[in-house]
Amino acid sequence: MINRRFLLLGLAGVLAVSPLRAQAPAANEPTGIMTAIYTRVAKGKGEDGGNFVIENKAARANYLSKSLAAQWAKMDARTPKGEVGAVDFDPITNSQDPDVASFKVSPEKQEADKATVAVTIAGHRNDRTEQADNVIRYDFVRDAGQWKIDDIRGAVDGKPWSIREMLAEFIKQTDKPKRR
Repeated sequence: MINRRFLLLGLAGVLAVSPLRAQAPAANEPTGIMTAIYTRVAKGKGEDGGNFVIENKAARANYLSKSLAAQWAKMDARTPKGEVGAVDFDPITNSQDPDVASFKVSPEKQEADKATVAVTIAGHRNDRTEQADNVIRYDFVRDAGQWKIDDIRGAVDGKPWSIREMLAEFIKQTDKPKRR
């Protein structure tokens, strides 16, 4: 009986003095998804960018919500062969010339079925004059039980952009006139 008490007291003492460790975000949660994406983006010299997220239909199905992937597919269908379309840059690095040395993932809000995560990036060159240009926000939704990116938002020269808005504007501009 005394041995059990000492054992329990000893365990309680060890637990009380051991430092609390921050847990890594779950891989299937918005912060975990963004941490995995940016870990890949920042590998090497961070010059490969994040086009792997949006480069083809399979990649978009893996990372993007069904509605955003459908909007992207509609843009692709309306883009003439050999042309770029509405998204002519790497939205993951907010650049034409990716340069990611480090990143910080910060949850901004999370509800049961939607979340927003901000990612602040720093490059080797540090040539961005506007601090807002270093922050990319990801709006997530639960899609078939999984977290998926539903919009990507950032700024260029301090002026905001949204992938969803860019796609919608492109689709609107390429709508064919209806016959009467």
